Amino acid sequence: MDSRYLRALVAVVDHGGISAAAQALGYAQSSVSAQLKRLEADLGVSVLVRAGTGAVLTEAGTRLLPHARAALELEEQMRRAALGDRPRLRIGAQESLAHAWMPDVLAALEYGAGAGAGAEVGAGGGGADGGIGADVELTVANRAALERGFAAGELDLVLQYDNGARALGPHAVVGHDRTVLVAGPGHPLAGQERVTPEQALRHDFLVAERGCTSEMLVDRFGRDLLSGAQVTMVRGSLSALLRLTGHGHGVSLLPELAVARELEDGELVELRLTERLRPVAIVAQWRPRLGAPAENALRALLDVARRADPLPA
Repeated sequence: MDSRYLRALVAVVDHGGISAAAQALGYAQSSVSAQLKRLEADLGVSVLVRAGTGAVLTEAGTRLLPHARAALELEEQMRRAALGDRPRLRIGAQESLAHAWMPDVLAALEYGAGAGAGAEVGAGGGGADGGIGADVELTVANRAALERGFAAGELDLVLQYDNGARALGPHAVVGHDRTVLVAGPGHPLAGQERVTPEQALRHDFLVAERGCTSEMLVDRFGRDLLSGAQVTMVRGSLSALLRLTGHGHGVSLLPELAVARELEDGELVELRLTERLRPVAIVAQWRPRLGAPAENALRALLDVARRADPLPA
């Protein structure tokens, strides 16, 4: 099957319509429409329902989409192999992890820290001082966006804090982080040596989105302690949540990695609870059958991530 037809289908889904897909691909709209018609003719089924400027997948199109993405990714792998290019590893990470931990992991990889795990150190352009042997693309996004990207085949590896959901496919715990309750220096609780659950419950808890790390920690790891908390949403930005917390608009329950710099600079203070909060796991989930070169790079990254565990046993 002509990969152009599959690329047209994926572009329509990703960009929301034939016109937008044509613009993204650099084709005339009539050319994209023709490619989609040829795809449907080859398959003998309709894959899209056209409605005005938009298009919606049929049931057959929905079943086809993940295979189309996989075929295009395989084509990209073959192209890279034929040209002698380094493999590509597309990584997604929550903003909380990318805030401090991921840059250190990737820097360690670039200097060959994962050599013992099968990485192609120094090969394929890695350089004399080491390297992962792969071109890394890092996407920083919220949990929902990462899960969509992974399901769509747009990410090879996703790193997130554990929220208790069952991971599908290969996955592993690569680290742990301490859970901290933070507030601004001027918050009424900031000057107290210890804070009881009852005192904490009188104040708003700021979270970035439904299902985000801070809400998950309130709901799961602090369920007994903080079950009556009043939750205020700060959508879409960890930085905004931290700034609002720093200005005294509430308290937030977060992994320590997410607030390490702010705690060190005095922009936030940790509230010492009388009840101990449990740590949270960092979970890596990856796609199977990435191809040997990319899998070598993946193993190297997982090895370095484990050695960089923020809260080693």
